[in-house]
Amino acid sequence: MTPLTTGRPSPAGGNVTLTPAALTLDDGASFAGLALGGCLHAEGEAIFITAMSGYQEVLTDPSYHGQIVVFTSAHVGNYGTNPEVSQAPEPQVAGVVFHELWIPEAIHWHSLADLPEWLRSGKVGALTGVDTRALTLHIREKGARNGVIAPLSEGLETSLARARAVPSMNGLDLAVRVFTKKPYRMPCAWPADGPEPVYRVAVLDFGVKRSILEQLNLHGLDLTVWPGDAAPERIMEERPRGVFLANGPGDPAACDYAARTARRLLGRLPLFGICLGHQIMGLAAGGKTYKLPFGHHGLNHPVLDSDTGKVSITSQNHGFCVDPDSLPGGVRANMWNLNDGTVEGLVWEDAPAFCVQFHPEASPGPHDSRGLFARFRQMIKEHDAKA
Repeated sequence: MTPLTTGRPSPAGGNVTLTPAALTLDDGASFAGLALGGCLHAEGEAIFITAMSGYQEVLTDPSYHGQIVVFTSAHVGNYGTNPEVSQAPEPQVAGVVFHELWIPEAIHWHSLADLPEWLRSGKVGALTGVDTRALTLHIREKGARNGVIAPLSEGLETSLARARAVPSMNGLDLAVRVFTKKPYRMPCAWPADGPEPVYRVAVLDFGVKRSILEQLNLHGLDLTVWPGDAAPERIMEERPRGVFLANGPGDPAACDYAARTARRLLGRLPLFGICLGHQIMGLAAGGKTYKLPFGHHGLNHPVLDSDTGKVSITSQNHGFCVDPDSLPGGVRANMWNLNDGTVEGLVWEDAPAFCVQFHPEASPGPHDSRGLFARFRQMIKEHDAKA
């Protein structure tokens, strides 16, 4: 066991204990560093994220479930952690890789625990002291790859064999591991007798973030959160005025149950989907999805709305994308990623439905797209008036 080489004190006093370890990828590449004591192992798909803040929100985002997240920002952890900003009750990532993990006491009034302590309590495999520039370039050139974090004492051959045994993300249903197992309510705080009506909305949970539910509530929507595999007939018994399809991890094509449900609901009620929910709505329409080389993970992705000409900076986290050439008539791609030209939004010409690939709640990230929640509410209001 090796103490931190910089000699920085931990909040508890003394030195943080670290162990020589490495991230080994399934193509044989290995990146050495130091693992936090008690957080020596992790396995999953290794991806990189360009966010320079919001690390706790990232690490608790269910869309990252089972992945090893590499932070390109060189210095992470200086403002500590607080459960109020977590997007799920516990960390969702399998592992995390840093160039430099902040070890001294966090310098922020809001912090209740330092990041190393939080990672240890969440049993997250954590590796620091890594050349993350080289690692990011490797993923950029070779694509996202499965890998393992393990002590160097395990040996490269053993780690490589373990990395190659990690299941491929293609065909993997991870949403079923993270969505709620039974429905629950999130009532809206708007007064029932106020000047604007409160609308009941069904949320199909595939790994929904807390901040998304909060944004829906803030826009006057009274929520019932359903398991992602809930039957459409059961949802309709509650007489919702709209349906929201949430974010989540894994391959959308593996969530065939969700696509069938969305297909049954399209045209009956207003639908709004984001991230995995966007991809599921694309599949429900008859389209196809495919895996991106290394995905979109960060807070600075420019998206063009071709209907308005407006460009928004967006927060994104996904490894799959809807193929625009596979979409049938009546469904139109109207938003585009200006970095690589991939689809970022769909609209239905003959149904009250739309969806976006990015995260408009942006926790963390810019707030350019939060108006989409108001658009959903307005769609519900107009549809309700016709009913």
